[in-house]
Amino acid sequence: MELFPSFDDELFRGVSMPKKHHPRRGSMGYSPRKRARSMTPKIRAWADIDDGPKIQGFPGFKAGMTHGFMIDYRPTSTTSGQEVRVPITVVEVPPITICGLRFYVETHEGLKATGEVWANKVDNLLNDRLPIPKSYNTDKMWKNVNLDEVDEIRAIVHTHPEKVSGTPSKKAEIMELRIGGGTIPERIDKGKNILGKEISYNEFAEEGDMIDVAAITKGKGTQGHVKRWGVKILDHKNSKSRRNIGTTGVFIPGYIRPTVPQAGQTGFHQRTEYNKRVLKLGDKGEEITPKGGFVNYGEVKNSYVLIHGSIPGPVKRTIMMKDPIRRKGVEVKEPKLTYVSTESKQGA
Repeated sequence: MELFPSFDDELFRGVSMPKKHHPRRGSMGYSPRKRARSMTPKIRAWADIDDGPKIQGFPGFKAGMTHGFMIDYRPTSTTSGQEVRVPITVVEVPPITICGLRFYVETHEGLKATGEVWANKVDNLLNDRLPIPKSYNTDKMWKNVNLDEVDEIRAIVHTHPEKVSGTPSKKAEIMELRIGGGTIPERIDKGKNILGKEISYNEFAEEGDMIDVAAITKGKGTQGHVKRWGVKILDHKNSKSRRNIGTTGVFIPGYIRPTVPQAGQTGFHQRTEYNKRVLKLGDKGEEITPKGGFVNYGEVKNSYVLIHGSIPGPVKRTIMMKDPIRRKGVEVKEPKLTYVSTESKQGA
């Protein structure tokens, strides 16, 4: 008599065993999912470019969305060369002012600021953001900066929300934009030339360029773990509730791990959309404003840019555009827009 009879593989051949792997719900790469500190997005990574020195970013105000028709520029598309309907986001981009320059040196702990130079005359808009000295000598401050040790140059810029009727806030937003391309001396000369001046969107990007768009998403407050993480709703035989969490994790350790999906803040996070195509630039906002104005925004009265597809954030939100950090897509010099809808978005 065999104590351990031989295992008959013929009986179990063709029988599938249960899968042990269960993919998690939601990405931990965006954790902790808490509210953004500021409504102005912060750029943490800039692309290296081969062109001459230029500003590598530009802020704007999201006005809304519309649609249009364009010639499909994708060579491998089934509709290549044909007229296709595309979604379009309208962003109002009034000029920005270069109010200062900040210089950084590369250390083993990252970039460290070594000095900064401000323009002789600073707009009174900044009184609500920081104290402005009565007198400031720009030439003297240039002498205090050791330009031989500079590894990175950033332009301190501020927006002009008083020119935008669609935004409720009239306080200027202050941000840093990288001056990239060329050599360090060329970047310094570029900064000297634009210090204290207004620059337009044309100095950042042109029609057909790819850009990355960062913004603070629409806030949704506190939501349950089903909406926040997309976990599965429990079976209809479950006791009492179906939208409760199935398990809070293992017994040991005796605490709930941060990887367990739970309820909490949803939305109002900074997110970046990569490789968005600039379809058109314009100076007359009335030619793109729909009848009755954009919903919850109104009329576009300044320069504007049309972006292919959607971008993060609700209307009125300040967004940041920058050079693509991982560029993809075909080269397009000038996208051929045949029609852009200006019909009423009010449902009338």
